Amino acid sequence: MLVWAWKSLIAQRGAVLGGALGIAGSFILVVFFHAVFRGESGQIVAYPEHMQPDVWVMQRGVRNMHMATSSVWDWKADKVADIPGVARVTPILYLNSVITAGNQKSFSFIVGLLPDDHRAGPWEMVAGREVSSQGETVIPDVLSNLLDVSIGDRVTIADTSFTIVGLSTGTYSMANSVIFVAFSDLERILSSSGTYSYLLVDAEEGIDPEALAGKIRREVEKVNALPHEEFVENDFAIAMQMGVEIIFMMTVISAILAILIVCFTAYSLVMRKRRELAIAKALGMRGSAVLFGVVFQSCILTLFGFAIAAVFAMIVIPYIPLLLPQLSLTVAVSELLQIGVTALLVAMVGAIIPAYLVLRLDPATAFNV
Repeated sequence: MLVWAWKSLIAQRGAVLGGALGIAGSFILVVFFHAVFRGESGQIVAYPEHMQPDVWVMQRGVRNMHMATSSVWDWKADKVADIPGVARVTPILYLNSVITAGNQKSFSFIVGLLPDDHRAGPWEMVAGREVSSQGETVIPDVLSNLLDVSIGDRVTIADTSFTIVGLSTGTYSMANSVIFVAFSDLERILSSSGTYSYLLVDAEEGIDPEALAGKIRREVEKVNALPHEEFVENDFAIAMQMGVEIIFMMTVISAILAILIVCFTAYSLVMRKRRELAIAKALGMRGSAVLFGVVFQSCILTLFGFAIAAVFAMIVIPYIPLLLPQLSLTVAVSELLQIGVTALLVAMVGAIIPAYLVLRLDPATAFNV
């Protein structure tokens, strides 16, 4: 039966190629949207992920950074710094706002840095320098292309004009960009003299971050302190609710479409062979052998289509950001394999159901099918 199944596939190359391309197209959509989802979900929490303090300290009641507002008195930062086990405290100011260049606007996260603060600033520069004085800003390189501005140009943030002195990389996402300005500038915009937004707390070696966070909550009134991992998880959850979930839904929809196409292709493959299958049963072929041959054909067809999609994902998708730099795409081999396994399972189900219906035919009527 295995030989028949293989020869049967070879005999209908056109139908096999058409079915494989249809499956490949559906999986390319799945892989693409999944890559966008993975890339954007990573970029949207890029700032806290790259800062990686052991503990984040913020206003009580606040548990994340995305779309949040926090205010912590400066004397509380001094108190946190005096707690045993704390090696360093880096305060920042933070604002959700819009950056404007000409008639173009982009929603952004604005981070205010103290003088000579490299701990909380951009983690990789591609041009220019970091902020060193008032009236200066560092923006993402992708955003500079989208807004058609460069080093030396001026942009408006919260009705205040800034000069671009540097371009950072890894700080852009479609949902938000991370922009850096001087602490004093953002302090004036927020009218927040004597306060910080967040404290990045680095622990001494050997200190448990969770235990240190608990100690900070107990010893400093009206603040919340969370280990880095928990803070990022909270931020990601909020980001999902604010827009990344739309990309997730597109990924789900494309996955459902792929499942339907795989099922339909497998179903069509079997039904085109229903006469041969019915005759095989009438001639004494065991039902299990028929089912195995059908499933084998369906799996080969699905693997062929998935292989085309996988090649596209590994070779083409990584170069898409060169044409569309505003897209953040991430392709993981492990997730490709998961998609492939799911496709095979769906193909089996799609083949077994119609094959079972064919095998239920009365052998006496098989030649009339």
